[in-house]
Amino acid sequence: MFTTIAFSAFLAASCSWMGVRALGDHRSALAGRHGLLDDAAPLFADPQITFGPDHFPVLVGRIADGRRAKVELIADTMVTRRLPQLWLRVTLSEACRCARPTIGALARPTGAEFYSLVHDMPEWLSPPETEASLLMRGDGDASAWQVERASAMFAGLFEDRAVKEAVITPLGTRIIRQAAQGDPGAHKVLRQVRFPLKSIPRELVRMAVAEAVALSALLAEEDIAVPAYEAA
Repeated sequence: MFTTIAFSAFLAASCSWMGVRALGDHRSALAGRHGLLDDAAPLFADPQITFGPDHFPVLVGRIADGRRAKVELIADTMVTRRLPQLWLRVTLSEACRCARPTIGALARPTGAEFYSLVHDMPEWLSPPETEASLLMRGDGDASAWQVERASAMFAGLFEDRAVKEAVITPLGTRIIRQAAQGDPGAHKVLRQVRFPLKSIPRELVRMAVAEAVALSALLAEEDIAVPAYEAA
């Protein structure tokens, strides 16, 4: 009887300690998110960092030509049979509305990408052939030549398996890249979303911004020489 009581007390104390430890680790992980974009801030003019409800930072600043760039981190726990993913999302806003269609591509679509713009586009398009399966869609306003040109760029972009989504719209462009995978121990044992990094590499942010700039220039009105068969 005494042995049973002692064992029960030990088990209760152990569970309590594990709970306190897990709570402390979780709070520490949340606090550690705050500095993830600090190293990238000097890439922009007038950088400002705020924090979302999930404690991930949001960096807003201006690139060399004055356009506004927004850098976000998205924790994706909706992936099945895989570790949580941390996505880096860079959105480049145009100074004014551009005369171009909306078109985008999403790699390895599952339907659970809550952060995706491509899923909301009404027109299905034939994607380029890549190693990763692609979902390519648009708003229905793109000419065949514009679709062809965007498709060619997507083919090159998505050769890098870290690229998840690329989007062109009249108001701006967006690129989403993988920044990290969740810590296996924290996820499998404690079901916590923790990412084993202290800072997002500055070069990763620089690369994503450059890709967003390239997407912006792809269908620029002054850069498009309309084929004769379309002008006729």
